[in-house]
Order: sequence, then structure tokens, then C-alpha cells
Amino acid sequence: MPLEKSLWPATPSSGVRDITVGDLLREAASAVPDRLALVDGSPDPADRREWTYRQLLADTEQAARALLAHFARGDRIAIWAPNSAEWVILQQAIAMAGMVVVGVNPAYRAHELEYILRQSRSVGLFYRESYRGADLTAVLAEVRPSLPELRMVVTPSEWQSFIATADPAIDLPAVTPTAPVQIQYTSGTTGFPKGALLHHKGIVNEATFVFERAGLVDHVVCVNAMPMYHIGGGAVTELGTFAAHGTFVVLPGFDAALMLEMLESYRGTHSLMVPTMLIALLEHPDRETRDLSSLHTVLSGASAVPQALVERVLDELACQVTILFGQSEMHGVISQTRVTDDPADQATTVGQPLPELEVKIIDPVSQEIVPIGEQGEICCRGYQTMLGYSEMPDETAAAIDADGWLYMGDLATMDERGFLRITGRLKDMIIRGGMNIYPREIEELLFRHDDVAEVAIVGVPDTRWGEQIGAVVRPADPANPPDPTELKAWCRDRIAAHKTPSLWYFTDTLPMTPSGKIQKFRVQQEIASGALTAADLDTQPAPESLSNS
Repeated sequence: MPLEKSLWPATPSSGVRDITVGDLLREAASAVPDRLALVDGSPDPADRREWTYRQLLADTEQAARALLAHFARGDRIAIWAPNSAEWVILQQAIAMAGMVVVGVNPAYRAHELEYILRQSRSVGLFYRESYRGADLTAVLAEVRPSLPELRMVVTPSEWQSFIATADPAIDLPAVTPTAPVQIQYTSGTTGFPKGALLHHKGIVNEATFVFERAGLVDHVVCVNAMPMYHIGGGAVTELGTFAAHGTFVVLPGFDAALMLEMLESYRGTHSLMVPTMLIALLEHPDRETRDLSSLHTVLSGASAVPQALVERVLDELACQVTILFGQSEMHGVISQTRVTDDPADQATTVGQPLPELEVKIIDPVSQEIVPIGEQGEICCRGYQTMLGYSEMPDETAAAIDADGWLYMGDLATMDERGFLRITGRLKDMIIRGGMNIYPREIEELLFRHDDVAEVAIVGVPDTRWGEQIGAVVRPADPANPPDPTELKAWCRDRIAAHKTPSLWYFTDTLPMTPSGKIQKFRVQQEIASGALTAADLDTQPAPESLSNS
């Protein structure tokens, strides 16, 4: 039945299971013990390694027993390293041992590392000694004196000796499905991140539902370059693949050429790629020579997926597309398009909410549910809600109300079918001359311009208007950037005057989170510091009155 207001009731499904991460692996190993489960997708073919489900379970159980020889149930264990097969095995082992994994971006340096380890109260750290030329051992040495709870540190060269400490007589604990399993730190688009404490039941069921909606095949092969410390790599793709008894090919990081090679070599059927990855893949010269006929579904999300990009993927990769939307606080995805959805819905919405989840759109001021088609803040309630922000009771209380509704901070509309259309973030809203302006609409428009590769719309302080609209553009051809006067006129022909950017900036790179979201607070800092300066327009517009804004 068509919805009468912007409230989606929880829908039934194949069932939310009371299951743990360890039980999911045991199920797969029992059903398909000799099927290829895990591939370490090294750029050098000679270094690539493979595990069947039987082998993966055995190595995970041994690692879990080694962990229990040194740590206690409930301890927080951090991993500060790029993607690898050992990352997957260690993560699985931490979960099986009843401990909590804390993923840390290997690009983090001293103050960032110290913040995460201190805030999470990590007692163990597994890390790679170097990453992209940086000496991580030296970084750790700088901060370790200020981390009294950090008891043990293990490097890859010590991994085998650590595993050898496992006592086969140690019984692995019975872990409850609602026990904490991960601390996922928010993307940090507005400053230091908060750690969302997630449970087994949430990440396993959510990932299962995502892959069901993405369209399963006889043998799922997911090629993953999403960071394992991110919800997309360390939950959605990994656990969705294992739930389907498929093969998880983990790449050390995203490289378009390597992704294309591994999709071809392992007959990849699924891959989650954020828009920046998709653009790089589509533009890479190897794409024309690689056999991608096995590719069944591209999953995308984490940041706005422009309609023009969806249309390119459908046309040029000849596969299906599913768009994901959510956040770490909800164990990842809350809404997703189906591969069978109309192309127009694929390109302009994020589909309907996942099963067993209530979603409503409310007026941020009155807190009332808004009518169909009216913009408001997304709120969710269900088994997917996080346990809370780790060590942050006040922030948890601000995010989750007494009735269990989690306030996402994202703005959207809901149509009578329950399809969500994301319109922006509350914190991104620009107030110009008393009028609320939402950047996403303007960004979607500019992305369609041939000369624009990426764009961020931000508010720039202004004494008269409060804020002006600034467009920060990465040109498609850096050697030949578009003319700002022409871009402004192009926008003015398509959107209202008060939404048309008045300040134009050009840059070679935009600051990104690891999940592919533009860090707008850093863009605004660069504007404020003068690192980014506005381009001169050929003609300045006549002063506008507030009534015309």
C-alpha cells in the first residue's frame, strides 16, 4: 500500500538471525569446506595466497587461541595496517575470541593514532612497520609512552611466533550475538571521529541483506579494495561474501589496474566501489582489454553517487548497479536499491530501507514526521542500531532517543513507495540571506558538466549574506580548467540564482576520508587560510536583494 506519511514500517524478511561472526564462518566451512574462501590479492602474482573455507577456519581458530593466551574477552585489539589476508584472519579471530576489533587507518600519524588507541582503550596493537614510505614504528614510538593501557604490540615479522603461542587445549568462548565486535570510527568529515560500537548480529545480518539485494549468483566472488578498517571492507563486503559462501578477494588498496586484473583473473561477480574508484576504473586504459563479463553487480555508496555516474556504469560495464546508503552507527547500510529497480530509481534514489528496519523522516525543528515528498532528517530504529559511541555516553544519548530512534543527521525525502532520495547533511547546509541551501543538488548538477571531474559545494563566511556559496572544482583536464564565468552562467541557466555559486575555486585534489567522502571542513579551512583563492570572474553580478535570494 502507498505510504501516507514519511514513515517506513519494518518489513519481514528471510529472518534476522541470532548469529555471530564466528558462527557465520563455521557455517560456510561446514557447507563448502573445500571452496575457495579468501585470496590475498597482491600486485605480484608470485605473492598471491589462497585459503579454502576449511583452511580459513583452522587458521582463524588458531589465531583466536593465540589471542586468548594474551588477552581477555572484551578486550579491544587494534589493527593499524593496510588490507591483507592476515587482516581478515585477525579480524575473524578477534571476533571468535569474544574481543573487539578497532580498525585504524594506516595513513594516520602520531596525534591521530594516539587519539584512536586512547579513546578505544586498546590493549593490543597489530601493525605494519611501514606504509607508503612512512616509518610507522617511529610513529608508534612517539605516542606509546602516553598509552599506558597498550600492553602488547605485534608486527608482521612476529606474526608466526605469536600464532605459535596458541594452546590447542584452550576452549573458544561462546559469544553472544549482541556482544560488541567492532569499533568503527566515523569518517571524520567534521573533525575527530567517534567510535560506533557494533555487535555481531548487526554486522552479519546487515551484510547478508545487502548481498541478497545486490543479486546473488551461483558462486559469488567479491573483489574488494575498500579498507578493511572501514565498514564497507570489514563488514559489508567481507561478511556478505561469507554469508553467500563466496570467495573474498582482498586487495591491498585501490589501484584501477589491479582491480581490473583481479576482476578478470578471479571472475569477479561483485565489488563495492565508491564514486572516486568507479571514475578511475572507467577512465583506466586497461578497461578496454580486460574481460569483465563475469561482473554481475557493482555496489556503490559511501558518498553521493551522481546520476551521470550510475548511467556510465550501466552502459560501459554492462552490469547491474545497486546504490547503498547508511552510516557506521547503523552497522553500515540502511537503504539500498535493488538490481531490478527502474534505472531512474537507481540513478536518483537510494532505494527502500533494508528489511526489519523502521525509517522515518522528521522535521528537524518540530520532530514531527513530515508528509510524503517533504525534506527532513532520517531516523532509524531496529536491530541495526549501534550499542552506542564507545566511551561517549553524552554523545550516545544525543544520537539515540529514549524510544530507540537513531538520528542520522542526513536529510532526505521519502516517496509513497518508501524510496529515499538523499538531499544533504544538516551540518552541510548553507544559510545565505536567511535561506537554507543544500549543497548536494548543486554538486549533482555540476558533476554533469563535461569539464568537472569532482566538486564540493561549501559555505564561505560573508558579512552581508552570512554565507556565500563556494564551488571547489577539480577539473577533468587540470591543464585546461573551465572558465568560472561560463560555469556560473551554465548553472544559472539550470538552477535558481540564490543556489548558483558566486565563488569559484580550482584544485588538483580534494581532501578525502578513506571511504571516499570529501572532507568539507578541510576545504573550508583551506579557503579560510588562503591556500585556496577564488578565481576572478569576467563580470561581477549586480548586488542582489534579499527578496530575490
